[in-house]
Amino acid sequence: MFGGKIPLAWLQIKWEKTRLAVALAGIAFADILMFMQLGFRDSLYYSNVRFHNSLQGDIVLISPQSSALLSLKPFSQRRLYRALDLPAVQSVHPIYLDYTSWKNPVTGIPRNLLVVGINPVHKNILKIPGLQENLDKIKMPDVVLFDQSSRQEYGPIATEFLQGKNVTAEVQRRLIKVGGLFTLGASFGADGNLITSDINFLRIFPNRQQGLINIGLIKIKPRADVETVVKDLRNYLPLDVKVLTKQEFIDKERHFWASGTAIGFIFTLGTIMGFIVGTVIVYQILYTEVADHLVEYATLKAIGYPHKYFLIVIFQEALILAVLGYLPGFAFALFLYQKAREATLLPVFMSFERAIQVLILTIFMCFISGAIAIRKLRAAEPADIFK
Repeated sequence: MFGGKIPLAWLQIKWEKTRLAVALAGIAFADILMFMQLGFRDSLYYSNVRFHNSLQGDIVLISPQSSALLSLKPFSQRRLYRALDLPAVQSVHPIYLDYTSWKNPVTGIPRNLLVVGINPVHKNILKIPGLQENLDKIKMPDVVLFDQSSRQEYGPIATEFLQGKNVTAEVQRRLIKVGGLFTLGASFGADGNLITSDINFLRIFPNRQQGLINIGLIKIKPRADVETVVKDLRNYLPLDVKVLTKQEFIDKERHFWASGTAIGFIFTLGTIMGFIVGTVIVYQILYTEVADHLVEYATLKAIGYPHKYFLIVIFQEALILAVLGYLPGFAFALFLYQKAREATLLPVFMSFERAIQVLILTIFMCFISGAIAIRKLRAAEPADIFK
């Protein structure tokens, strides 16, 4: 592909050290911008479905009016228990969810968090670290489990609990006690989480009616087919409930944040802007490179070198710039990811797929710039150069 001409491309690039440094800095900046936008976007999708992934069931019932976890509407749990009429259904589990105000016990500043209410008698409803060993504690009145991955604005709850202190706080104007810790993590929808029993949930939310749940979790028998059971439930249950597989429930949440809010669009737009900025920077560098060596290129044209030769050289320069500029951009993005995780407690991590995606975008970005810059060389004729 390269025809052994990489040395010429490399010699031209490194001839102007300052120009090379500027080009690499510009490409690295564009890569960092794309890395951060894609990282935050994927963090948005991942963090907002961690609860969905923790559900230990095959089928989910929700209200048809629900669009995302932020706005799950209640429906009658009678619909959930009616699913037990199907022979393939093994068990059903009602789950309550709602958002309320948590008052920091140190500063007194309120902050909203997500409260989950489950029946503590039923094991393996949610696969969350720290939950199973603490289920018996939430059987006590006004006892909750606190997410130790919540943001610090809720107070030093986990620290004081691990020190053996008696930790209490005010939730919905009701004094509750922290009986244990679990680990779920913050999301774009909730900076903190509580898990308690269904009875305690109704104590915290006195306006909520018992039996009006937000999620109905269904486990099917081992040899039953999920798609078949979902189809049967959709035909059997009334239209005032929506029947989804667990994966459909996850996809519905991701689609809401990607298309139903401005956040997903903003992150995608930021990635596009980074790509455009990088393209302009590389184009300016390669255009100047072609202009500065126009006489040399015209001489080579005069002695018979075809236009394809110069096209390969410029594309080689673009490829070298892409790889050299990508490396510092990748390294600095790793550093920024770490700082973002520490500041936001969001799962901002580098993935192999994203690393390859940005590398491909960088190479494509530089090739586009090279294709535009080569137009000046195409218009140049040897006779015009030596007039």
